[in-house]
Amino acid sequence: MRIAAAAAHFGRDLDYDLGRIGKLIADARAAGAGLLVLPDAAIGGDLADLRHPDPAALPPAFKPDDPILDQVAAMAREMVVCVGYCEADGDLRYNAAVTLSGDGVLGRHRKVHLPAAESTVYAPGDTFAAFDTPVGRIGMLIDYDKTFPESARTLALDGAQIVACLSAWPASITNAAPKLNQDRQSRLFDLYDCARAAENQIVVVSSNQTGAVGGMRFLGQAKVVGPAGNILARTWAKAGLAVAELDVAAEIAAARRVLSHLHELRPDTYRSAR
Repeated sequence: MRIAAAAAHFGRDLDYDLGRIGKLIADARAAGAGLLVLPDAAIGGDLADLRHPDPAALPPAFKPDDPILDQVAAMAREMVVCVGYCEADGDLRYNAAVTLSGDGVLGRHRKVHLPAAESTVYAPGDTFAAFDTPVGRIGMLIDYDKTFPESARTLALDGAQIVACLSAWPASITNAAPKLNQDRQSRLFDLYDCARAAENQIVVVSSNQTGAVGGMRFLGQAKVVGPAGNILARTWAKAGLAVAELDVAAEIAAARRVLSHLHELRPDTYRSAR
C-alpha cells in the first residue's frame, strides 16, 4: 500500500484547518495512499509558547466525541487518517490524537511525555496501546513521546507494525541556527524517527507542522521510514506529502528474518527507571 505523511501549517482558524485537512486528504487519495498521518494539533493549532504558555491563548479543546472529528471522518471515507487536537476531559486538557476512517474512530492516544511548560497546560496520558485498522495494526506517538525508546518499543511489543508520530516540533528555541537543516532539533527529529523504526523493525510515519507561531519555527521534515531505519520518502522543510509505497508485512518480515530484535530482548537484565 501507499502511506503518506503530511507537513503543513495549522492554527486557530478551524475553517482553515478543516479546509487544509480536506485538501491533504484529497491529495493523499489522489496519490493512492491508504494511510495519511497529519501533524499534531492539526485541529486548532499548537501552543504559541512552549516555555510560558498564555492561559488566555490556548488551543480550543474538543470532547472525544466532538462533531468536528465526524467531519474529518467523513472526509477520510475509505482512508485511514491520523490527526492531532486538544482533547477536553472534564477540567483536564490533553494533547491528543485519533486514528479514524469513514467508519469512525479506530484508536486514540494522549501524549504521555510533556516537555518544558506543557505540563502546566496539559495533563499527561498514561498508556501506549496499538489497535487494528484496515491498513494494519497501528500505534501513535505525539511529539516528545518519540524521544523515549520505551514509547515505540511498547507499541511494537503490542503488535504495532506502523507507528504514526504526529508532531508540532519546532526548531531549537534556545540555540536557533540560521538554517533549519543546521538546527539541533532538526537533526534530533530525523534521528529519533530512524532509530525508533530500526530498533523495533517497524514502519514509522512521521508528520510535522511547518511555518511559524509566536517565536517558534516548525521543522516540517515529514517522512516515511522503513524497518531498517531507511527513509523511503520525505518532504524536507517544505509543506507537502511524503508518500511511499511498500508492503508493510513483507518489509518487516525481511528485516526480522535473521535478527529479530523483539524476540531477542532480555527484559530481565534491564534496569527500570523506577
